[in-house]
Amino acid sequence: MSSEQVPPVKPVIPSETAAPSAFSFKDSLNLPKTAFAMKANLVQSEPASIKRWDGLSGVGLYKALRDREATDASPRGRFVFHDGPPYANGSIHMGHLMNKVLKDIVVRTRTLMGFDTPFVPGWDCHGLPIEHKVMIELVAKGKWDKLKLLPDEQRNLIVRKECQVYAEKYVKLQ
Repeated sequence: MSSEQVPPVKPVIPSETAAPSAFSFKDSLNLPKTAFAMKANLVQSEPASIKRWDGLSGVGLYKALRDREATDASPRGRFVFHDGPPYANGSIHMGHLMNKVLKDIVVRTRTLMGFDTPFVPGWDCHGLPIEHKVMIELVAKGKWDKLKLLPDEQRNLIVRKECQVYAEKYVKLQ
């Protein structure tokens, strides 16, 4: 065993006679020691981070970058990356995070490559994913059988309205 390796910690097993507060599962884990806090405390630390980033450029880092790109007439031209989804058809999840991170990487690398790269966020609040979810709900609630009897134009208006309400609900949630 080298001097840098930590010897394994013998697991602590609670005995039937030990008081419940005497046992801690944390003591049974062989975890590395770190100076990092166990909690991120984002509510407290985020304002300080924003202030630090704003101080780096005096007017806001992104604004300074955009102003520089506008005046430099970027040598490689313009690269516009429209950020479409997340679809407003459900709760936000880890897939949304990964999607946003990958898009952010593309925008940042193109900026570093000399392109004028504005970030254009957006939503996809229409289309098949939302309509599919709405149709499932209409069938589950027994409303679809009644809607099938209506003329196509009237039924389509009702379904579109349901889709709009559904999308607005998840845009607000997300």
